[in-house]
Amino acid sequence: MIGNRRLSRTVRMVLAFATALAAAFPLYWMVNTALTPSDRLFRGDQDALPDLSRAGHLLGVLTSDTPFLRWMTNSAIVAIGTSALSLIIATMAAYALSRYRFHGRGVLGFALFATQMLPEALLVVPLYSLFATLGLLNQLHGLILVNTSFAMPVAVWILKAAIDGVPYEIEESARVDGAGPLTVLRIVVVPVVTPALAAAAVITFFDGWNEYLFATTFMQDADRWVASTGLASFIGEYSTPLDTVFSAAVLFTVPAVVFFVLVQRRIVSGLTAGSVKG
Repeated sequence: MIGNRRLSRTVRMVLAFATALAAAFPLYWMVNTALTPSDRLFRGDQDALPDLSRAGHLLGVLTSDTPFLRWMTNSAIVAIGTSALSLIIATMAAYALSRYRFHGRGVLGFALFATQMLPEALLVVPLYSLFATLGLLNQLHGLILVNTSFAMPVAVWILKAAIDGVPYEIEESARVDGAGPLTVLRIVVVPVVTPALAAAAVITFFDGWNEYLFATTFMQDADRWVASTGLASFIGEYSTPLDTVFSAAVLFTVPAVVFFVLVQRRIVSGLTAGSVKG
């Protein structure tokens, strides 16, 4: 029995290590490609180990003629704005759907779900016309609004599932003390569903950070581009500096990885919050 347990534990550790290795390999190969000269990449002469003597080349894209640091800053503004706005709206909407009974509640829930059925490409033309009318073209807050419209419904369902699992008696004790609905939500419910908030924050942050279609369509000036659009601009018609492209890709990936690592402990518990009732 003890031998079987040890064997089972060893197998799980090996599988976990293999999974982590497989997940980390693309990032490793991206760094390796960034440290390999373009002429060698086009010849297919890439070593398995990175050339650390060219480590400074990773940061060379920041000092190049292209405003890549400005693009990264724009991406951070859009991603943080999308995440913050989505969580604020989603928290209140999820609380309303979970705790209140009103006409159209089911229709509203289905409408939020239905937004995920529409591809972004289908809405580019009508949204472009709307943004042109409202003066939101070439504006970062315009991107925040359109990204929020796609990310917020997902956050609503994650938070609703978590709020459904919060005992209503906790809120009743706060109401007896004279707390209003917003106060109850802020001081009672939100601290309890923090893991779900972390999971929703990751999803909404990545949605704003990685979005490409709307950012490329609505942003006209190069200094207003986000990093995803700027990264694509390195690909030329006649030549493409692959080492520069991958150096920019590494820098573009690092903030997202850091953000994920900071909140990853809460992600699993947040995604499963409210999934089991008893």
